[in-house]
Amino acid sequence: MQNLNRRGFLGLTAGAVLLTGCAPGGGSTVGAPKPGGRLRAAFSGGGAAEVLDPHETDLYIEIARAKALYDKLADYGSDMSPQPRLAERWEPSADLLTWRITLRQTNFHDGRPLRAADVLASYARITEPGGSRRAKSTLSVIDLANSRAIDDRTVEFRLKRPYAEFPNALATLGAYIVPEGTTDFSTPIGTGPFKLVSFEPGRSFLAARNPEHFDGAPLVDELQIVVTNDEAARVNALLGKQIDYAHDLTLTSARTYESSGQLQVHRLPLSNFHGLAMKVDRPPFDRPELRQAMFHLIDREELLRSVLQGSGQVGNDLYGKGYRYYAELPQRQQDLERARALVKQAGAEGMTIDFDTSDASTGLKEAAMAISDQAHEAGLNLNVRLGNKDTYWSDINKSGVLAGYRSGGMPLDSHFSQRLLSGSTTNNTAWRRPEFDALYDEAQSTLDESRRAEIYRRMQEQLFDEGGFVWWGVSDWIVASATNVGGVDDRAPANTLDWARFDKVWLA
Repeated sequence: MQNLNRRGFLGLTAGAVLLTGCAPGGGSTVGAPKPGGRLRAAFSGGGAAEVLDPHETDLYIEIARAKALYDKLADYGSDMSPQPRLAERWEPSADLLTWRITLRQTNFHDGRPLRAADVLASYARITEPGGSRRAKSTLSVIDLANSRAIDDRTVEFRLKRPYAEFPNALATLGAYIVPEGTTDFSTPIGTGPFKLVSFEPGRSFLAARNPEHFDGAPLVDELQIVVTNDEAARVNALLGKQIDYAHDLTLTSARTYESSGQLQVHRLPLSNFHGLAMKVDRPPFDRPELRQAMFHLIDREELLRSVLQGSGQVGNDLYGKGYRYYAELPQRQQDLERARALVKQAGAEGMTIDFDTSDASTGLKEAAMAISDQAHEAGLNLNVRLGNKDTYWSDINKSGVLAGYRSGGMPLDSHFSQRLLSGSTTNNTAWRRPEFDALYDEAQSTLDESRRAEIYRRMQEQLFDEGGFVWWGVSDWIVASATNVGGVDDRAPANTLDWARFDKVWLA
C-alpha cells in the first residue's frame, strides 16, 4: 500500500491529464439500426490474472465479457426485477420450497442443446465445498442433492428453506450456465450472443457474433473489449476514434463533453453507491461506538459537492436508495460533537487507523482524502493507503479494517444474501449476526410482500444502528460512446440486463 496525504493527493491531481478543448454543440443523432462492424469497448481491468471463467466474475470488465459469452436463467431488469433469460418461466410450490423452471430451447456455441443437467452442474460447480465463487452464498439455498431434472427442459429445484424471491437468485452475478462437465475455460463455450475469438488477460478480448442466439443475433460482427485502467486515456481514445465505447467516466469528463457533440454521454440512474466498509469483527471497529462515530463524523453534503460534484444524492448509510424495500429512516447529518463523544467512549481518541483506497474505481481516492479530513475533526487519524488497483477488491475482502467501497445496483435481497449473511462470500464488513440471518430467512418464508417489507425494515434498522457499511452517496454510472453508436440504454443501471448490452448496439 502507498500512503497518501492531502498534499500528495494534490500533487497527483496536478499531474493528471486535463480534458479540455471541446466545442459547444449538441449530441449526434444516430441512424436506424444496421448490421456490421467491430464495436471496441474500453474498461478498467484486473491485470494478467484475468480469466474467462464466468463463475469467477467480480470486476465490471469480467461481467461484460461473461454476459457476451454466457447467459443466466434470469437477469435483473432496469427496475431490479428478475427477467427470464434461459428460463422461459418459473413456478413455486405453495410452501415456497420447490421451484420448477422451464428452460428456453436454445443451443451452446458448439451446437449442444441447453439441458437441465447443464443448469444443475453449473450450480453445483458454483456452490462446491471450499469454493468462494461470488454467487455461492446466494445459490447455497438450493438443496442440489434433492433437486432434479424432470426432463431436458425442466429443472425442479428443492430449496433448504422457503425463498419467496428465488428468481433473484437465478439472476445473481456469476450464476451463468455452462455445459455439464466444463473445467477448462481457455476456450469457453456458452449460450451467449458472442463466441470467443481471442483473449489476452489484462489486455484484450475479441468475440464474434453468434447468429443463433435466442434473443436475436447481435448487430455488430465483432465485439472487442480492451483494458485501459486510466480514465483520461479511455476518454482520449474515444475522442481519437480508437474505441467506440468507454466505461466509467468521471463527472468532470461527463460535464466537459456532455454537450460538445464530440461523443455521447450516458448517465445510468441509481447505479453507483458510494461508501466505506468497516470490519466489525476486529479492532478497532469491533467497538460499535467507533462505527457509530464514523456514521456521525461524515459530512455527506460536502462529499456530494466535492467528490460527486453535486451530481447525485446523499446516502443514509443503507444500501439501495430508491430501490424496492429500501427503508426511509431519518436522514443522518454530520454531528461532530456526538462523533467526538463516541470516539472517546470507544477509547479511540487520537488513534491512527489505516484507511485503504485505490484508483480501482473513480472517486474512491478523492472520497478517502475528504473523509480523512473530516475524521480528523472528530479526533481520529485515518492513514490513507493507496492499494493495488488490480487486486484492490479481493484485498479489502480478505484484510484491512477500513476501506473505500463502491457498488453497482442489485436488489436488496441480493445485497443481504451476498454481503451480509454469515455465510456470504463477499462479506466485506465481516457482519455475522445469527439474528440477522434469521430475519432474512423469515422474510423469504412469506409471500406477503407487506410482511416482507416490515422484516426488511427491521434488518435495515440493525444496519443503520451498528452495521459496518457507511453509504454516503448515490450517483449515476457514466459511460460514453462515439457519436455513431446506437442502442446504448440510458435507463439501465450498472449490473442489470441492459447495461453493457453490446448485442443490442450498432454502428451507424
